[in-house]
Amino acid sequence: MDTRITPAVVPERHLYRIPEAIRLLSMSRSVIYEQIRAGRLATVKQGRTRLVPAIAINQYVELLMSESGGSYGEAA
Repeated sequence: MDTRITPAVVPERHLYRIPEAIRLLSMSRSVIYEQIRAGRLATVKQGRTRLVPAIAINQYVELLMSESGGSYGEAA
């Protein structure tokens, strides 16, 4: 029996709900909300729903990479 966990596929689009952003960024719910409160991860509201724009996810990943001093594809 195969016990490997298959990650959920999140469709590519412009706006993501918080649970989808959690999966995309591989972070916990509390960390995501902490980053939102700190202004490091931008969100928008549509009615009562908080959404994370795809561009904000990309910018957040770039921020993390610049803070770590590395660049994508470099060996550690």
